[in-house]
Amino acid sequence: MRAAFADEIEKITTNDNRVVLLSGDIGNRMFDTYKEKFPSNFYNCGIAEASMTSLSAGMALCGLRPVTYTITTFNTIRCLEQIRLDLCYQNLPVIIVGVGGGLSYASLNATHHALEDIAFLRVLPNMTVICPGDAWEVRAALRESLKINGPVYIRMAKKNEPLVHKNIPDFTIGKGLLIQPGKDICFLNAGSLLPSVIDAAETLKNKGISTQVVSMHTVKPLDKELLNDVFNNFSNVFTFEEHSILGGFGGSVAEWLSEQNNPKAKLTRIGTNDFFMYEAGEKEHAQEF
Repeated sequence: MRAAFADEIEKITTNDNRVVLLSGDIGNRMFDTYKEKFPSNFYNCGIAEASMTSLSAGMALCGLRPVTYTITTFNTIRCLEQIRLDLCYQNLPVIIVGVGGGLSYASLNATHHALEDIAFLRVLPNMTVICPGDAWEVRAALRESLKINGPVYIRMAKKNEPLVHKNIPDFTIGKGLLIQPGKDICFLNAGSLLPSVIDAAETLKNKGISTQVVSMHTVKPLDKELLNDVFNNFSNVFTFEEHSILGGFGGSVAEWLSEQNNPKAKLTRIGTNDFFMYEAGEKEHAQEF
């Protein structure tokens, strides 16, 4: 996903010189071509994420379209106050890109486990929260986010994630993407678990269970029209995310569901449990917990 982001922002900046990339001292080699082409559009802000966020606010006030980029936990939790007051309170068009969402950096332990970021950011007024399902959705999310005149959070995984789409999909912020139709149950996925969710649906197909899969790439605003449809046409709906089951995508759907009258479907949330993981290990090992 991060390689797709680097390539896409380079293409976008070619046509829009207002776009400015601010890095929290990562991805330096990945952005070499970008820096060569657009030396005035790249700023390495160092490991000073709060300052980077405030700097992006000032740039936005001057008419630029800043995009901040660094590891998810550092680009959200470490500078939450600046995001809330500098970006959201003033409703400024800054795109926050968090790389390594979920357990992507599992081996670096809890400091790099991004399992609460969706919960933190989705409750902030004016904030849009997007969790692309593959690299093609990352490209689409970046393009569409630049059309929003307010703060946007794009939560990516890291690298080598399987592709789901063959090219950029028909992507609209706030509208889920139907990946495959089904009749019996419905899987709603937010983020990089999408390939695994598709695999799970295939396993169920082999057992005679028809499963609809939807990429709910936008956590805020929710696609309420789609939710209304699936909760009234399926008996069971499952949400998937590499995030705590508290406050994330599943929590957002549960809040919506609590205000509906007699929905047909039962909701089951799949996410990480409410505890810190103290044992070190790679992503696949951490996912077992």
